[in-house]
Amino acid sequence: MKNLLIFFLCCHVASPVKHSLTFFCTTTPGAQSIPEFVCVGHVDGVPIGDCNHLRGVEVKKDWINFFKDHPQHIEWYVSNCLDRHHFFKATIESLRQRLNQTEGVHILQRMDGCEWDDETGELNGFSQYGYDREDFLALDLQTLTWIAPKPQAVITKLRWDAEKNTLESIKYILGHKYPEYLKQYVQYGRSFLESSVLPSVSLLQKSPSSPISCHATGFYPHRAMMFWRKDGEEIHEGVDHREILPNNDGTFQMSVDLKLSSVTPADWERYDCVFHLSDVSSDIITKLDKAVIRTNMAEKPTDMVISISAAVVVLALILIAAAAFVAHKKKKAECSPSCADNDSEQSERLNTQS
Repeated sequence: MKNLLIFFLCCHVASPVKHSLTFFCTTTPGAQSIPEFVCVGHVDGVPIGDCNHLRGVEVKKDWINFFKDHPQHIEWYVSNCLDRHHFFKATIESLRQRLNQTEGVHILQRMDGCEWDDETGELNGFSQYGYDREDFLALDLQTLTWIAPKPQAVITKLRWDAEKNTLESIKYILGHKYPEYLKQYVQYGRSFLESSVLPSVSLLQKSPSSPISCHATGFYPHRAMMFWRKDGEEIHEGVDHREILPNNDGTFQMSVDLKLSSVTPADWERYDCVFHLSDVSSDIITKLDKAVIRTNMAEKPTDMVISISAAVVVLALILIAAAAFVAHKKKKAECSPSCADNDSEQSERLNTQS
C-alpha cells in the first residue's frame, strides 16, 4: 500500500449491507501552503467533517443538525483532534531522528475506524499507519500487537506493544465507541447515504498523442466500475484504470484511460466506455467519437503572437486617440500651447498607467 487514502477508497468499500466509519489523518511538518495536521471523517465514504490544528473541527452541511443534537460528539472530536495533533507531531519527530532524516518534508498518516454489517451484526475495527506513503504499522486486534511490515518500524512496534493501557483504550474505541457512533450516523443519514447519484461522463484528451480519458464525476456512492469495451467486450490491453477520488461535495470521480496506440482510426466506432454504479440497473455508455472529445490544448505559438500583437496595436491606438481628444478639448478652452502639451502628456501617462 503506497497511499493510505487510496487504500481507504479502494478497499474499505461499503457493500449494500456494510457500513463504515473512517478517520484519515495526515501530518506534514514543514510543508508549505497546507496545514501541518489534518484529519477527515467519513461515513460510508461520505465526508462528515474535518479538523486541523488551525481552526479546529468543521462539520459538513448535511450533518450540522445531527451534531447540534449530539454535542457530545463534537466535544469528543475536538479533544481527539488536539490529542492526535500532539501525538503525530511527537511521533514524526521521533521517526525523523531515528531514521536520520534531517532534511525534507515527511508525511505521517493514520487511518482508523470500523466496519459494521447491519444484517449479520459483524464488526471489524482497524488502525494503521503509513510513513512517507508506505506501510508502517497495522494493529492486530486479536493479539493487541502492532504488525511491522518494514525493518524501520520494528523499534516503534516494540515500544507501542509495551503500552498496554494505550492498546486497551484503542481496542475500546475501535470495538465500542466507533460502532456506536457509526450506527447513529447511519440511522440519521440513511436517506442520503443509500441514495444513488449518476455522474456526468466526458471524454478528455490533453494532446493528439495523449491517451483518451473517460472521466466520470459527481457519482455516489463510490461502489462503481468503469471500463473500455471493443465490440461489446471489456478490454484490458492499452487501458489504465485510475483510483476513485472524492469530490468536495461528498460525491466521487474516476477515470479510465485508453492508449490510442492500440486503436486504429478505422476502429474508433468499435470502442465505447462503460460506467456502472452499484444498485443501478442501467449503465452509462459513451462511444469513442472525436466530435465529443474535450481537450485543453493551447493555441499555436504563432496564433498567440498574432493575438498579442493585435492587442498591443489596438491598445496603442486607443491611447493615441485619448491623448488627441484631451489636447483638442484643451485648445478649445484657449489654453496656452505649453499648457496643452503638458496636459496631453499627463493624460497619456494616466491612460498608460490605467
